[in-house]
Amino acid sequence: MTAVYLSRSLILRVLVATIFCGLSLFSSLVASSQPADIEVDPLSQKRIYTTAFTQNPPQIDGLISDKAWSTVKWSSAFTQREPVDGGQPTSETAFKVLYNDRYVFIAARCYDAEPDNIVKRMSRRDGFDGDWVEVNIDSYHDMRTAFSFTASVSGVKGDELVSRDGNDWDSSWNPIWNFKTSIDSAGWIAEIAIPLSQLRFDKSTEKIWGFQVTRRDFRNESRSNWQYIPQNSGYWVSGFGELHGLNNIKPKRQIEIQPYVVGKYETSEKIENHPFRDGSEANLSVGLDGKIGVTNDLTLDFTINPDFGQVEADPSALNLDGFEIFFEERRPFFVENRNLFNYNITSARGGGPFNGDNLFYSRRIGARPHVRIFDDPAQAIYVDQPDFSSILGAAKFSGKTKSGFSIGILESVTQDEYANVRTNNTEEKRPVEPLTNYNVLRLIQDFDEGNTVIGLIGTGVVRDIDDASLTFLHQKAFSGGMDVLHRWNDRRWQLNARFVGSRVSGSANAITRTQSSFGHGFGRPDADHIEIDSTATSLSGTGADLSIRRLGRRFQIQLGGTYRSPGLELNDIGFLRNADEINQYLWARYRWLEPVSIFRNLGFNFKQNSRWDFSGQSLYQSVSIDMFSNLKNFWSLGGGLTIEFNDVSNTWLRSGPSFRKPQGLGGFLNLGTDTRKKIRQNLNMNGGRSFDGSVYSLRVGTTTSIQASDGLSFSIGGSFNRAHREDQYITTLVSDDEKRYIVGEILRKTLSFTVRGNYNITPDLTLQYYGQPFISRGIYSDIKFVNQPLAQDVNERIPAFNSNQIIFNHELDGFEIDENENGIVDYTISNPNFDFVQFRSNLVLRWEYIPGSELFLVWSQGSSVFQNRVSGSIFDALDANLWNDSLVNTFLIKATYRFTN
Repeated sequence: MTAVYLSRSLILRVLVATIFCGLSLFSSLVASSQPADIEVDPLSQKRIYTTAFTQNPPQIDGLISDKAWSTVKWSSAFTQREPVDGGQPTSETAFKVLYNDRYVFIAARCYDAEPDNIVKRMSRRDGFDGDWVEVNIDSYHDMRTAFSFTASVSGVKGDELVSRDGNDWDSSWNPIWNFKTSIDSAGWIAEIAIPLSQLRFDKSTEKIWGFQVTRRDFRNESRSNWQYIPQNSGYWVSGFGELHGLNNIKPKRQIEIQPYVVGKYETSEKIENHPFRDGSEANLSVGLDGKIGVTNDLTLDFTINPDFGQVEADPSALNLDGFEIFFEERRPFFVENRNLFNYNITSARGGGPFNGDNLFYSRRIGARPHVRIFDDPAQAIYVDQPDFSSILGAAKFSGKTKSGFSIGILESVTQDEYANVRTNNTEEKRPVEPLTNYNVLRLIQDFDEGNTVIGLIGTGVVRDIDDASLTFLHQKAFSGGMDVLHRWNDRRWQLNARFVGSRVSGSANAITRTQSSFGHGFGRPDADHIEIDSTATSLSGTGADLSIRRLGRRFQIQLGGTYRSPGLELNDIGFLRNADEINQYLWARYRWLEPVSIFRNLGFNFKQNSRWDFSGQSLYQSVSIDMFSNLKNFWSLGGGLTIEFNDVSNTWLRSGPSFRKPQGLGGFLNLGTDTRKKIRQNLNMNGGRSFDGSVYSLRVGTTTSIQASDGLSFSIGGSFNRAHREDQYITTLVSDDEKRYIVGEILRKTLSFTVRGNYNITPDLTLQYYGQPFISRGIYSDIKFVNQPLAQDVNERIPAFNSNQIIFNHELDGFEIDENENGIVDYTISNPNFDFVQFRSNLVLRWEYIPGSELFLVWSQGSSVFQNRVSGSIFDALDANLWNDSLVNTFLIKATYRFTN
């Protein structure tokens, strides 16, 4: 109880000090900021367009020659937003709007003095390449959310759900709508038809919708808006103009049913005497996706036996610091509407190691089973086990009402999984994953036109554990949170507050495992404020974030604090990098919005971070500054520098004591050529060096992108990373009941290449390729032990074993250590050297043969090798292992058909 009380007191002191210092800093900065930064621009006053009903809808042919268009007026006078904020547009744009009882029709006239030079590049859906015009509709008129429809001159669609007043854009939303374009002597035309069934609005007789039109002039790399909204204003949807004249239209309940069938054939190298690896496998599966409008505001999405075979493979990565690698969600069902369910604990700008913490990480659903069983040919043990947990079904209920109330409910069930294990011709099934139910509830209420937003979230995981081998898992895991956003003074000031809590329960073994796990470290020998309770059957924790932010066209600043208590555990359904931390952060930005010197635009960021654990020990302090810019020749340039004054890790030695890592400098540099050109180049570098020279790294990457034609593009990129450090953790050994933490001097080299290709035969027929060979090699040259983990001097912190204490035994392929030099081996260490080689590729032919219905032909390849015997160069290892026996080829064909009302 004493430790908890002191921890809460410490939190309160840190947060109060943070806000006090922040307000003082804000006062001085606001007082010195330029008047233009806080004045209201007269161009930002609301514009209104009045539409009209038509009995004779226009034919969507891109010509706008129908008589119906003559019944409404053109609206123009756009204002440039990029690069010259508030300037005249590089080309004029005008539009008209009509509607009937089924559609909203938009005609956009994009003037261009050089129509032969209009850029007609094609890309996959939501690629947003070339010239385009975008229509945003806030049909709720809640000042927070909108539906975005982008029509490129080449005929490629882009569509996104906009939420949080423009801070979230969800491109996974794929509604059914239609448009055509044409080019004439005056420029180009887009004629758009948006079904009312794809929008959400109330039943009132006379409606007012938020409305915005954006034009991209690709050749001049500029964007202009119908309703001017200043850059860095901190808002988007709430600044829209208004669409009037919408009378007597009725909401349309959306009903979409999409069955699918998938045929899959997989080939791999046949393994002699392996009963489960005969070289091939084939199967056929069917499933169903659906979307039903329960009301016009609320929609039920569901999937039965979902298939994600056409999803692009994850990029290769290897992490030596023990932290879990975060992979983006790519599966369509979970990606769509993810902005509603997303609940990042921290709202810090400028990034940070704690920014990824989230109460809902959908990759937990259908993940790799927790138990892995491996072949042992020497004992005649062979295993066939699933790579992922099968999702039996999932459903989402989501929407937003006219009153500003948003709701999201998600439920998914994954089946219990078993591995087939054959031992000496006897086969048995062993459980590797229990039947599991996942639930998420999200509630959000807007007040005062979105200036105040209050939200709640709850998550739950329940596992049906009926086998003793699975009792190391939590049987139940629950988490919840509350968030508040308040904006005032014309949205120039913003307060964010978030609070979360968690509780996991299960066997004493499961809770002990969590307490002692990486990221919690209850068993650390130097941690007096926490300790393992081996009898506990539950564990609870909390977390919070509080920040205040000042927004402005030129100057912005944010100050905040966030904490994660030692018992906070989210990783059953969320993502938590580390617990037992208190963080303070400061971020500031200044930006020139008009051309200056050689720059089209220029900005600087400043960041400062501090971190403590709940005992009050200082863990980390740093400051950094970086710049970002676009040059007048349309190149981009960015770079930055970080100085670390203190870096103490509670996780570096896994469950060992706190360990001091060397302080130092880090930096990065990015340079990109003109993105309008057919051949584009990007160069990026980052690296760092500790002040004592014990750690240094340099990574260089480059990507060449080629637009061979309007429909054909490809890119080839590569990166090489060379990193050295003297304190890389290897293992923990026990001798005479004393733990010895072993580290080593490592030289690590990582080489990867990424190839992408995109061929748009038509906007609805595309061929896409992604491939990535990857190798990471680590070679250890000196084995050391941790002596004084917090010593400033690296030699006192990690002295090396001398030649009489350690030898490499080639027969055992490992090190033997005689620490007291008495001729008796105290402990051995397996060879820590490694080569990790991986290859991932996808080739996908996609044909949307009718709107919403698709045919996929997919060829995937994958291989992965991890070995400790290292020889030759890194290129030799890549060549020898890339096409080895682990290579798996997967061929599948998937057909869907969407039924709509």
